[in-house]
Amino acid sequence: MARKVIIDCDPGIDDALALSMALFDRRLEVVAVTSVAGTVAADQASANVQLIIDQLDPPRLPRVGTATPSEENPAINGNQLHGADGLGNSGLPFTPLHHQHSSDKLICDEVRAAPDEVTIICLGPLTNVARALKRDPDLATLVSQLVIAGGSVAVGGNETPAAEFNIFYDPVSAQTVFRSPITKTIIPLDVTSQVCLTLDVLEELPAATTSAGGLLRKILPFAFRAYHQHRGEESIHIQGVVGLLAVLHPELFGRKSIAGDVEITGHLTEGATVFDRRVNPLWRDNMEVALNVDAAAAKDCTVRGLQQCGAAPDTRS
Repeated sequence: MARKVIIDCDPGIDDALALSMALFDRRLEVVAVTSVAGTVAADQASANVQLIIDQLDPPRLPRVGTATPSEENPAINGNQLHGADGLGNSGLPFTPLHHQHSSDKLICDEVRAAPDEVTIICLGPLTNVARALKRDPDLATLVSQLVIAGGSVAVGGNETPAAEFNIFYDPVSAQTVFRSPITKTIIPLDVTSQVCLTLDVLEELPAATTSAGGLLRKILPFAFRAYHQHRGEESIHIQGVVGLLAVLHPELFGRKSIAGDVEITGHLTEGATVFDRRVNPLWRDNMEVALNVDAAAAKDCTVRGLQQCGAAPDTRS
């Protein structure tokens, strides 16, 4: 039986790759894709989710949740690595939905419809999950598992010296989620930064005649150019994909139960994730944290997943 999942994301090229893999993976039943502000603003995130699904034309269409703006979020510009539209300035068309549902309400509805069966995979800031918990406090006991691609344990941050982007963008929501009784697994920057794609992956993508291949071949080259121009790197990081792999291939990750929290007030440390790793910890463990990954195997799984998502030719006019 396929595993029911909600993918909560802020696409972003890496999240677009993760969505492509998930929507064509028979092991998953993607019941909903919910958008959240982060890499791009709320309206752009909502548009990108719809665009990706339109372009992929997957065998089973998920429900779609739209992001709600918040004045409290910082102004972060993700244009360098993802383009002005978040998808490599692809300029691809899409058809806006007439009947839209807010992401947090959709999360509540889908979890309520299948209690103890739905895994939520968070690839962006934790705004939607925190709002869903506020809307329906009992939700914490009904979610099967929450997998979060975010935070860091020992490597510092990638948005500030102390904070990883997804947590820094909305630390108050992150703290709410960290402190909730939901069964949680964190896939931190320490692990996601180990899995990279090199330029040769472009030769292994599905053919351009497939719906997935057409999308991937438009957005991925931008990422490689951006990483080279702005970071001097010849490979790209795929944080969103690694978060998905933690669900599809948990055997690739070494995990440990740890107590974790989020700093929300520090001038230099706002958004930092803090874990009690003392010899005799005083905090009670409240999550599993991935501490290592088989990076080579994770890359191989990614390439295979991207190839499989282009199995059917694009027959649309």
